[in-house]
Amino acid sequence: MKPFISVVIPCFNEKKNLERGVLKEVCQYLKRQKYSSEIIISDDGSTDESVKFIKELFINKLNQPVNSLTCNKVIIKLIENPHGGKPFAVRAGIKKASGKIILFTDMDQSTPIKEVEKLLPFFEKNYDVVIGSRGLERKGFSFFRRLASRVFLLFRKALLLKEINDTQCGFKAFKNRVAKDLFSQLLIFKNPAKVKGWRVGAFDVELLFIAQKRGYKIAEVPVFWKDKDIASEKQRKFLKESWQMLKEIIRVKINDLRGLYD
Repeated sequence: MKPFISVVIPCFNEKKNLERGVLKEVCQYLKRQKYSSEIIISDDGSTDESVKFIKELFINKLNQPVNSLTCNKVIIKLIENPHGGKPFAVRAGIKKASGKIILFTDMDQSTPIKEVEKLLPFFEKNYDVVIGSRGLERKGFSFFRRLASRVFLLFRKALLLKEINDTQCGFKAFKNRVAKDLFSQLLIFKNPAKVKGWRVGAFDVELLFIAQKRGYKIAEVPVFWKDKDIASEKQRKFLKESWQMLKEIIRVKINDLRGLYD
């Protein structure tokens, strides 16, 4: 029997976040729900023993195969990928997801898994894509990061997706067929850049832009968000990541002008 929801969680050097018990929180929440579910952890070539921690946390205790196990009626799968960056890890998880609804969320749980309750009702209203929105006042962000986020928003809206306020929240849900269709269309995978460390980029912008172009119905829903990420490698790369995102917005705009999304 296929699960109702697949929760895809990309992972790169997340041991510090894992030690906070984030996976247990996700599992505990899902096991209380009436619907069936699966958690797909898609590792992006971690080098900090994140994978070892996950295996010891779930697999060794249950003595089941590494790639699939069950924790209190919640199926848990671990995918070990070569390093490619967040979009590649998310895509690998999407490909394996069998749920009617697919949610991808960040390991740090800055938006807690329970916020999915705000997203799911929109699928009953025939929406195809339902995305979380953090608003402008982002708890845990410094003044500089809040300012940079607003500049990014103004720049992106001038070029793409004027109706959407927050493209970058790592809490997005899709109908299964829609998620698989959209990720198969992303041009970011056609010419992958060499990646060192945790590369996020603005693949969400291209994803939502293609969804809009293909006529999928998109809902943007306010969710709780507070920065809980303690993976230091990611925290140190905010400026570099911002520059990468700006370049990718321009790339998507140029691709559109060239008719590559038609």
